Amino acid sequence: MAEGDSIFRLAARLDAATAGAVIARSDVRHPRFAGADLAGEEITGWVPRGKHLLARTAGGWTVHSHLRMSGRWSVLRPGRRLPRAVAADLRIALHLVDGRTLAGIGLPVLAMLPTRDERTVVGHLGPDLLGDVFDGDAALARLRADPGRAVLAALLDQRVVAGLGNMWAQELLFLERISPWRECSAVSDPGALLRHGRALLRDAVVRNPAQNTTGRVRPRHFVYGRYRRPCLRCGTAVAFAAPERTPHGRETWWCPRCQR
Repeated sequence: MAEGDSIFRLAARLDAATAGAVIARSDVRHPRFAGADLAGEEITGWVPRGKHLLARTAGGWTVHSHLRMSGRWSVLRPGRRLPRAVAADLRIALHLVDGRTLAGIGLPVLAMLPTRDERTVVGHLGPDLLGDVFDGDAALARLRADPGRAVLAALLDQRVVAGLGNMWAQELLFLERISPWRECSAVSDPGALLRHGRALLRDAVVRNPAQNTTGRVRPRHFVYGRYRRPCLRCGTAVAFAAPERTPHGRETWWCPRCQR
């Protein structure tokens, strides 16, 4: 699943490529929005919100999408078409006046709504770690709201804080020497944990698009995906829990010694 930094970079690329472009016609392949018509609308910008993507138009419309595991957006040059195998997964096509096409492919979440109603699709999210302004106090309050909850499950809950995915959350906890199973109430400095998470994501946007947490060519990660391999800090074999054994339903890796 695309993490917050990936969506941030995607929004920046789409914004640079298409902001100011005018839509000649739209083709929305979704039962709820199949009759939507964005012809004549100017794209004013692409805005990331956690793992969500918002494309706004001058006429006050928003195209909301979430990529999850399968979705992607592509900008096709004039005269180019999607390969037949890919075209079967097309969910929305915005044909621009300049001949290009914005194609949303395999999008598991897609909605069209008035921009004034964006809160209905992203209003549940916690403070965005990649937002220009990050409300650390609000994020801290949400993290502390369920003191008995495992800290990894809390970090992955986008209602607590938006932007962290499974990889970044687990690498963050390793760097902070915190067990993924530790209760939120037992985290000594949760504010510092959130600030470190924000720093990691912001660095990934600016300097680390490969999401390399170790600074090495191999391995790129400290614990993520490294079951039974030696911890790079202490040499202990990295532990693993399958999704069905976790309260958050995600694959989990950690060092039993460094993250007691």
